[in-house]
Formats: sequence, structure tokens, C-alpha cells
Amino acid sequence: MLVYQDILTGDELLSDSYPYKEIENGMLWEVEGKWVVSGPCDVDIGANPSAEGGEDEGVDDTTVKVVDIVDVFRLQEQPAFDKKQFLGFVKRYIKLLTPKLDAEKQELFKKHIEGATKFLLSKLKDLQFFVGESMHDDGSLVFAYYKEGATDPTFLYFAYALKEIKC
Repeated sequence: MLVYQDILTGDELLSDSYPYKEIENGMLWEVEGKWVVSGPCDVDIGANPSAEGGEDEGVDDTTVKVVDIVDVFRLQEQPAFDKKQFLGFVKRYIKLLTPKLDAEKQELFKKHIEGATKFLLSKLKDLQFFVGESMHDDGSLVFAYYKEGATDPTFLYFAYALKEIKC
């Protein structure tokens, strides 16, 4: 199994069990999330405790619907950015991430980050913002939005900010 960590914080943000599609010249990874039920499940084994003289203990109602990627990687939702805040984040992010990349990736990153930024700006009002479990200020953002007509969210990751770790 492969886990993808944020280069800047070490937070686990994704694994290879979630297939991705490269978009925007490989700058962004697009990953489909799913709403799932989390928590204890009610399993009907066919027994009827009240008819058999036992007591009906009831069911623990602590199940909740969660988005799989958010739940598994303990992503923390952040307040939305306006355009000015988002551009400020991107400028700071470029300064933090660029030195962590090898020379070849630095060139590609500098060449294509503008296109990826424009793509994200075009969806800004529809994006949800997430950070890794550590909630570190200098970490990568993970973006989520709903494609037209979709009931499950699509996640966007900065591809160059992810480091592959074999588990």
C-alpha cells in the first residue's frame, strides 16, 4: 500500500486505494470521495430477545454519514477563502514548497502553478478547504467540491506536495 504524505507537514492525505486522475498539466490530482456510514452497525441475526424472554438492549445510534477521505485521513475543514486570501495562500505556498522540490520538479511547478491556480480560482466559491490532521498553518490544502449533479464530493490535491510512502 502507498500513502501520500504532505511534504511540508508529514500529514497523511491520501492513499493508493483512492485512484486519482491528473489534471492541469499534472499539477492537481482529482480524487472521487464517497459518503459512507461510520460507527457501529445494527446487525440483524434473526433473534428476537423480547420473544425469547430476554431484554431488548436497543441499538447504539452513534452512526453518522461521513466522507470517506475526510474520515480516513482525519482531514480538518477550514473556513473558505475569498480571492485575496486564496492568492495570498498560493504565494506563500509556492515559497514554502519550491525549495522542497528537486530542480526538474521546480521548473515544472513554476511553469504550471499559474494554470492550476486559475483552475482553482474558477471554482473558488464552490470549494471546501481541508488541512491535514496536524492543522499546521504551512501545510498543503486539500480542496473538495461537488461536480454538477454529483452527490459525492471530488477532492483536489497539489500533486507536487505529496510524497509517496510505502507501507
